[in-house]
Amino acid sequence: MKHNRPLARSAAAGLAVVALAAAAACSSGGGDGGGDADTYTWWDPYPQHDENSEWTARVEACGEEAGVTIERTAFDTTALTNQALLAAQEGTSPDIILLDNPAVSTLADTGMLTTVDELGLDVTGVDENLLAAGVVDDKTYGIPVGANTLAIYYNADVLAAAGVDPASITDWDSLTAALAQVTGNGDKGITFAAIGTEEGSFQFLPWFWGAGADLRDLDSPEAQAALELWTGWLESGYAPNSVLTNSQNTTWEEFLTGEFGFAVNGTWQVNSAAEAGFETGVIQIPAQSGGVAPAPTGGEFIIAPVQSDTGRYDVTRQIVECMTTPEGFVETAMTFAYYIPPTAEGQEALLEAKPELEPWVAAVQEAKGRTSDNLGTDYPKISEALWTAVQNALSGAATPAEALQQAQSDAEAAIG
Repeated sequence: MKHNRPLARSAAAGLAVVALAAAAACSSGGGDGGGDADTYTWWDPYPQHDENSEWTARVEACGEEAGVTIERTAFDTTALTNQALLAAQEGTSPDIILLDNPAVSTLADTGMLTTVDELGLDVTGVDENLLAAGVVDDKTYGIPVGANTLAIYYNADVLAAAGVDPASITDWDSLTAALAQVTGNGDKGITFAAIGTEEGSFQFLPWFWGAGADLRDLDSPEAQAALELWTGWLESGYAPNSVLTNSQNTTWEEFLTGEFGFAVNGTWQVNSAAEAGFETGVIQIPAQSGGVAPAPTGGEFIIAPVQSDTGRYDVTRQIVECMTTPEGFVETAMTFAYYIPPTAEGQEALLEAKPELEPWVAAVQEAKGRTSDNLGTDYPKISEALWTAVQNALSGAATPAEALQQAQSDAEAAIG
């Protein structure tokens, strides 16, 4: 994900709500738990940024602007979700949390979060596709502080040697033809992460959605077409068998060997790609029949738990607004390895400073939240069934059709 933290860790961990007793981290209080009027508590999933970091300074500056002190506590992503649920039970919720976007619906479902309307926040300028991850039953909980997503990196040297123009790749057929040229020239084709975790679903979703498939209908003809694309690549030798166990990190390590023409990976690899020992480029993941496929969004929302003292909300709103101005969005983008701002104004400002990020801005504009379509807390159950189907099909344990039929049955049983 951003700031060189693996996306999958953030993506998957935010979805897994384990036993509340497993929450190992602790906080020094919250709005309901005796926090005084001049101190506001803030939790985020960035333990790699300590009290002397630029990130902490920025958070504290938003408190100063609102006339209060912010007491920041950082947790691992998994612990943050669990600790937030535990704090709500105990009445010690912090004033503000930055939370991985798929977990927002989990917290909202418990009734522990305020809505943007209750806080008096204006979200009209936020891109609807990014805001959707925080919408549950037509109510919006929080604001994305930025987004990252997937695209296809390419090795310009490998493509040139094979006579492939990356601009010619506009749909599945032209991508597959490019893979045939690259492998025919003696190089390796494409690598991606199909590991049996949320990371595998995350990487499969652009192809799934790019075929027009729906997460409520896992065994549709469209879903089958997407899975047949991946299995066909393995059978033809265009993708390695290692994709079955690849994380996004190991996928990237494969790409950095210089042996592959293409790799599916994310915004968080921009810096690494620039430092690779070969020239790299980026193209959008194509939809089956052309155009850009929707890729899933990664990134955190800034949310406000319910407080018994509702008088605290005015300052909370001021702090949130400080973090979500166009300038604030750009600062987040630059601090965290190119988070893309969730507003048109913020995106334009980022591109003025970093025009080379245009492909990533375009990808985010077409991206989609995993819990969108009001999937909410059903998404983790559907996702597990989906990544299991991908594993079964790619390993040869089942045909794509059989694997997806089982996935649909499993998802329906899990949802109940």
